[in-house]
Amino acid sequence: MKLTVGAWLVWGAVAFFLINLFGLVASVVVNSFATQWFGTWWPAGLTTSWYSTAWAEMNLLDVLLVTLQVAVAVVVLSVVIGVPTAYALARRTFPGKKLVTVLFLLPILMPPMTYGIPLATVLYKFDLAGGIAGVVIANLVPSVPFVVLTMTPFIEQIDQKIESAARMCGANTAAVFGRVLAPLLVPGILAASILVLVRTVGMFELTFLTAGPGSQTLVVSLYEAMFSAGIRAQQAVDAMAVIYTGSMLVLLVIALRFVNPTQLVTRLKE
Repeated sequence: MKLTVGAWLVWGAVAFFLINLFGLVASVVVNSFATQWFGTWWPAGLTTSWYSTAWAEMNLLDVLLVTLQVAVAVVVLSVVIGVPTAYALARRTFPGKKLVTVLFLLPILMPPMTYGIPLATVLYKFDLAGGIAGVVIANLVPSVPFVVLTMTPFIEQIDQKIESAARMCGANTAAVFGRVLAPLLVPGILAASILVLVRTVGMFELTFLTAGPGSQTLVVSLYEAMFSAGIRAQQAVDAMAVIYTGSMLVLLVIALRFVNPTQLVTRLKE
C-alpha cells in the first residue's frame, strides 16, 4: 500500500516522538548506574551503589510503606463507596441522574490542581491535611468517580433477570448484592481496584498539596529530592526515578493483564 505525504509526515512525527522518549528514559537509566558521565556518549564506569545511596539517604523504605498505605486505603474506600453508587446509576432512574453523572465526571476531566488547592485549604482548616488521612481523602475525590465510571458498564452487562430470580426465591437486597452480584462483579472490582492503585501511586498534585513530612508518597518524594534545598547526586535521584518508573510499569502490566479496555466504556441507561 502506497503511503501519502500526509501519512509519511504523521509516521515521521510519531517516530521522532518515540525516539526522543526512548532516549530520555535510556539516559536516566544509564545515568543511575554511572560513576561519572560528562560530555561523552557513555559513562566512564558503571555501578549499582547509587541505588543503595538513594535507598538510605531518601528513606525509600518509609516512603514505599507510606505509598502502600495510601494506595491500599484509597482502593478499599473507593470500592466500598463507588460500587454501590455505580449500581444505583446502572439500575435506577431518578431525577437529576444526568447531573449526578456529570458531577462524577468533573474530577476526572478537570486538572487536579484546579480543585486541589481549594480542597487542600479545607483539609488544612479542619486539621486533616499534613498526614496520611488528608492524602487519602484528597485522592478519593478523583478515585471514587473513577470506580463508578469503571463499574457501571460491568453492572449493566449483568442481566437483571438474575436479580429478579433471586428476589423471587426470597433473597433481600443485601443477599442479592452480596451472594449474587458480588461474585459476578469480581472481575470489574479487580479492574477498578488496579486502575485506582495505578492512579493513586502516580497522583502528584493532590498528594503534594496535602502531604506532610511523614506522609509523602514516592512521586512526591522524587520531586522533593529533585528540587528541594541541599546537594544530592544526580545519579541517586535518577536511581530513585528508575525505581518509581519500574513500580509504575509493574502496576500497568498487571492492570493490562486483568483489564479489558472495551469494558471501560460507560453505557448509562436513561
